[in-house]
Amino acid sequence: MTSLVTCRPARRATELDAAFSDFLRVDVASGDASRDTIRSYRSEVELWVTWCVEQGFDPATVTAIQIKRYRQALIDHPYNPVTVKWKLSILRRFYEAARNAGLRPDNPADDVKSPRVRNATEDFKYLSDEELTRLLAAIPDPAQATGMERVRALRNLLMVSMMALHALRTIEVHRTNVEDLLEKREDLALVVRGKTRDRIVYLRPDTGRTLREYMDLRAQRAPDKLGTPLFVTVGYHGGEARLSRRTIRIHTDKYLRVAGLKRPGISNHALRHTAATLGYLHTGDLRAVQELLGHADPRMTARYAHVVDMAKRNPALFIPVSLNGGGD
Repeated sequence: MTSLVTCRPARRATELDAAFSDFLRVDVASGDASRDTIRSYRSEVELWVTWCVEQGFDPATVTAIQIKRYRQALIDHPYNPVTVKWKLSILRRFYEAARNAGLRPDNPADDVKSPRVRNATEDFKYLSDEELTRLLAAIPDPAQATGMERVRALRNLLMVSMMALHALRTIEVHRTNVEDLLEKREDLALVVRGKTRDRIVYLRPDTGRTLREYMDLRAQRAPDKLGTPLFVTVGYHGGEARLSRRTIRIHTDKYLRVAGLKRPGISNHALRHTAATLGYLHTGDLRAVQELLGHADPRMTARYAHVVDMAKRNPALFIPVSLNGGGD
């Protein structure tokens, strides 16, 4: 990231930079933050420091009013209120690290309120049963392909189903390793490396069969720094490497377009919402959905139940009046 030593005074900036680095190492996620989380925090602080330099501010000595100006710049960008709220939360933690290190007597971000989030907490996008069926049908049928095309079709079907049926995030699909597969009697399970904790996801029998076929047909892969990748590029001259998050998103968006389902809010993460919402709709088991998602706080999971229950228990449905009851 852009070091704070680019700002004056140099000694204060260096100390602030060091305090934040120590905070990232020992405090974020109780000292067990993922590389992606660390990178994300650093990227946000780099964005803030760059803005300060452009405005002629010293990040080491800013006041609340200057952070409020930054908030307005983010709103004008325009970032949505949820994103602005997240960015400001990182600044609060940044300056809290400085305060704890004795570099500032205060946290200038404490009094800077986040913009109001007007969307309902349940206002997330997901696919219906029928739409999910259309999406899976848009992926080439592995049974109709041979050679590398068959391996590619199996891989793509697995990637989408891991998100839409088993609620994996894009980054979790990206990180999945061969070593994460577990044989549980007749079942196949997967250790999912989540954002805050690992979880075990039991695969549906049809997902398990598809995965075993994919493993049988694909060539052996050399490990990378994360392990032996499960999902890799197939047949490209650049070598068969772990599939990137960007490539996973590209494939998902392509099949959403083919199925006629691509619209604002419907992308990779909407597939995770789909798995959660449809899972609760067909089981009514909130605890099981919580385990599927890997949520530590059941309140995070409750919004999926709220969406389903809101539709089923809508008071308007029980008012004994018909729209067709009166006139011609």
